[in-house]
Amino acid sequence: MTFLYPDFLWLVVLLALLIGKYASKRMTALHLCVALLVALALSRPILQESKQDAQTKSKDIIIAFDASYSMRATDIPPSRYAFTKETIMALLKLNPSDNIMLIAFTSNPLLLSPPTTDHGLIEVALQSLNPDFILTKGTSLQALFQKIATLQTVPKNLLVITDGGEESNLGTMVSLVQESSTLLTVLAMGTAQGSTVPNKDGSLLKDKEGHLVVSALNPLLGDLASVVSGNYITPSSSPTSTAEEINTALQKNANTQQNIYKKQHAHQELYWIPLLLAALLFLTLHTRALKYLFILLAFFGIQAQASFLDTVHLWLAYQNYHEADYNQTHTQLMRIENHTLESKMALANTYYKLYRYKEAIQTYQSIRSTSITAKKQLYYNLANAYAQLGTYDKAREYYVKTLQLGEDVDARHNLKMVALLEVKKIPKLGKSNLKPQGSDQKSDDKKNDKKAKKSKSSQGAGSGGSKKTSKKKAQAKPIPQNTEKAKSHPLGSKVYELINKGYIHETQPW
Repeated sequence: MTFLYPDFLWLVVLLALLIGKYASKRMTALHLCVALLVALALSRPILQESKQDAQTKSKDIIIAFDASYSMRATDIPPSRYAFTKETIMALLKLNPSDNIMLIAFTSNPLLLSPPTTDHGLIEVALQSLNPDFILTKGTSLQALFQKIATLQTVPKNLLVITDGGEESNLGTMVSLVQESSTLLTVLAMGTAQGSTVPNKDGSLLKDKEGHLVVSALNPLLGDLASVVSGNYITPSSSPTSTAEEINTALQKNANTQQNIYKKQHAHQELYWIPLLLAALLFLTLHTRALKYLFILLAFFGIQAQASFLDTVHLWLAYQNYHEADYNQTHTQLMRIENHTLESKMALANTYYKLYRYKEAIQTYQSIRSTSITAKKQLYYNLANAYAQLGTYDKAREYYVKTLQLGEDVDARHNLKMVALLEVKKIPKLGKSNLKPQGSDQKSDDKKNDKKAKKSKSSQGAGSGGSKKTSKKKAQAKPIPQNTEKAKSHPLGSKVYELINKGYIHETQPW
């Protein structure tokens, strides 16, 4: 047996000493025994069991980011490199169970982290890379794609974050991408007009002739993504919203998901035993109806325990939901034995967040309620799910049902959208088209409107990528939770030697 919160054991020891001190005073000693049992329950005693295989859905994603000197440019504030790092960190949180490989590249690609579902390791590798030690000024997409082609993962979900450098041979790039069975997504870090590049001392980078170097976005990136039927994304108003757009693009390749197995510790909770004993002892001291209590426990003890655990699982699910760990949210919700309307709604919303729209629809349809408000929310969520699947006739039907139960601005807006798309037979809606679901949607819409305005202004100075605004979908009301961040450790000199390989021989780095 072990304890999840052993710090409470000090309180147990203190109370045991007090019981010995007041042993002659029966009532005082018994009350201290109650407190001791409660403290023991708070220490969370468990029976540790062997590791077990836990199955989860996962995608293989390769994230390759440009670490060359030009990424110091500030046309994407605070800099292209800083924005890239924050976007990757946000993307890791949105894909907690995916198998992710991290590559940094300049003229040469360097594997920073092999494929892993332990995203803490990826964060350490990302935070440890110091751009001040990267001397290479050029960017070679050809070298990157050649490296990707040697990897065994097929098909490859490849996210390339770069300003494009001076690559000009589109045909070669296309051939390498197609031969490597790569599903390409490009995040174009830069603007068409470009920006000067600051040095470490605050001066601006100049070429050999003494002219200021202006690093601009390479238009080849958009052409490459278009030819290979990939995704082309430009930075949004923040790294978080940009990560959401990338995540939406990656989810288009959901058919590449596979089942993976992870070893997880299993344990049996024992906290309820001292807690039950504390309750019995307290009631023995303060009530004469103890025999009736035992009868009630005999009939409802198991159900009461199950109900309490269901509440705990739902609470933990809300915590995970707030942290965007939707796979763990799903795990907690599936542990609930007796589902309520609230837990079913949370489960359906979680499926929606996981882009498992068919399962979300099945769950929404299984919910029964006589409440007009609940029905209205159900119809609205069903309509959104059908719209995401591109089933616009069904989406239209449920938006109409929503409006039949009462006026709703968001439902009316979305109804117009799906009606228009149904007529034009345009493919599935993106995340930016629909107003989000959930009880907090009005406040979320105001926030999203502000984000959209910022996004439009930033994209206006951009490089000609499609204008997109990303809106969060708020469904279940979350409970805040603290998370630990991975500590950074410096990388060895060999790492920078590899990534700077060929620095002296660069002839046209820009």
